[in-house]
Amino acid sequence: MHRVEGMDGVDGVEKRLTRGLRVLREDLWTLRAAPLPPSVWLRWLPHGLVCLVAFGVAVADTDQFVERYGLGPQFGLLCATAQGVAVALALWRPVPAWWLSTVVTVVVALGARQNMLGPAGIEPPWPWGPPGLVAQCLVLFLLALRLPTRVSAEVLAVTALVTYGLEGVLGGASYTPTGALGVALFAGVTVLGTALRGRRVARHQLVEQAGITAEERARRTLLEERNRIARELHDVVAHHMSVISIQAQVAPHLVENPPRELRENLDGIRQNALEALAELRRVLGVLRSENPDDPYGLGAGGGAAADAPQPTLDRLDALIENTRAAGLDVVSEVRGPAPVYPPGVQLSAYRIVQEALSNAMRHAPGARVRVELTHRPDGLCLEITNSRPPRPAGRPSSGEAGGGLGAGPGVGHGLLGMRERAAMLGGRVTAHPTLHGGFCVLAFLPRDGTARPTGPEEDAGPPDGMELFFPDPPPTGDETP
Repeated sequence: MHRVEGMDGVDGVEKRLTRGLRVLREDLWTLRAAPLPPSVWLRWLPHGLVCLVAFGVAVADTDQFVERYGLGPQFGLLCATAQGVAVALALWRPVPAWWLSTVVTVVVALGARQNMLGPAGIEPPWPWGPPGLVAQCLVLFLLALRLPTRVSAEVLAVTALVTYGLEGVLGGASYTPTGALGVALFAGVTVLGTALRGRRVARHQLVEQAGITAEERARRTLLEERNRIARELHDVVAHHMSVISIQAQVAPHLVENPPRELRENLDGIRQNALEALAELRRVLGVLRSENPDDPYGLGAGGGAAADAPQPTLDRLDALIENTRAAGLDVVSEVRGPAPVYPPGVQLSAYRIVQEALSNAMRHAPGARVRVELTHRPDGLCLEITNSRPPRPAGRPSSGEAGGGLGAGPGVGHGLLGMRERAAMLGGRVTAHPTLHGGFCVLAFLPRDGTARPTGPEEDAGPPDGMELFFPDPPPTGDETP
C-alpha cells in the first residue's frame, strides 16, 4: 500500500513538472505578436523614441564589443546590430526580442571572457556592458507592458539564471562584475511594466463595467417608462372603456320598449368596448413585461403577456360581422382544409386582417371588401382587397397604411406593423393599388411560423401562385373600368 502511494506521488510530481514545462514552452517558445499601441496624444512618439534608443545601443555596443571585448570589427558590428534590432523588435514581438538580446549577450560574454581589453587599471564591465544593460532593460519593460505577469516572471527568472551562469559559474579573466546590478535593474523594470499593465487592464475593465452599468440603467429606465405608460393606460383608458361598456348595457333599460335597432347598436358598442378592454389588457401585459424579445406577447420568451387571451382564426367571422355592422360590405372566402397553426401564426393573421379592414373602413368608406384565406401545405395566404369607394376618400394619416384611393403602398405604420408581424414568423406582406382604383393587401405566413430556407436566386415576393388567388373585385355600377 505504501509502495503504491509512493508511486502515485511520484507520478503526480512528474505530471506537474510536465505541465509546468509545457506552459513554459508555450509562454517562451513563441513568435506571437504583442504590438505596443500608439500613444493617445502623439501617436507614434513611443515607437520613434524606442527606435532612436535602438540605434544608440547599436552604436555604443559596437565600441564596447570591438574596443573593450576584442571581438573584431566585423563580429562586433554584427552582434551590436543584432542587439539594436532586438530593442526595436520588442515593439511588436517582445518574446523573440528578449531571446535575441539574451542570446547576443551570452555569445558576446563567452567570446570576450578571456580577451577583455580595458584601459590601464580599469577592468571592463562583464557580462552586461552598459549598452547591453539599457537594451535588456528596455526589452524587459516592453515585454512586461504587453504580456501577462506569469510570462514576465518566467523571462526575468531565465535572465537571472543566465546571468548567474555566466558570472558565477564560468567567470572571466579580469572584469568588473555587473551581474547583481543587472538583475536588480531587470527586476525593477519588470515590476514597473507589470504595474503599468495591471493599471491599464483595471482601467479597461472599469470602462467595460461602466458600459454595462449604463446599459442596465437605460434598460431600467425603459422598464420604468413602460410601467408608467401601462399605469396611465390602465387608470384612464381602461376606466373609460369600462364605463362605455356598462352604459351600453344599461341604456336599453332606461327606455320603454326600445327599438330593436337601438338594442343591436348598443350591443355592438358594448361588444366592441369589451374587445377593446381585452386588447388593452394584452397591451398592458406587453408593456409590463421585462422581455423585449417578445413584443407581441406570443409567449416566445415567457413574458407576462404570454398568459393573456389572444384572438385566433376562429374569431375572424366575428371580426367580419362587426365590420359589416359598421357599414362596410365585406365578403369572405376560405379555401382548403385548415390545419392546426401555432398561436403566433393565428394571432398575426387575425391582426393583419383586422388592420386591413380598419384601413378600408377609414379610407374606402362604402367600398366592397373581399377577404380570402387560402390554406396551403406550406402556410396561410391572406388577401384583403377593397374596391374603389363610391365617394372620394382622403389620403391616410401618417399612422396608417393605405386602404383607399390615393393610398400608396408601403407608407404609414399600419402596413409596417403588418410586415413586422409577418417577418417575425418568416412570412411576407405586400400591398399595392389595384387596377380598378382599390387597394390590395397580400400576406403569407409559414405554417409552422418559421422562415423557409431561401437561396440567392429566390426573391422576397409572395409564394409561387399566390397572386392567382387575388383577383380584383368586379366593379360596381358607378365605376368605370
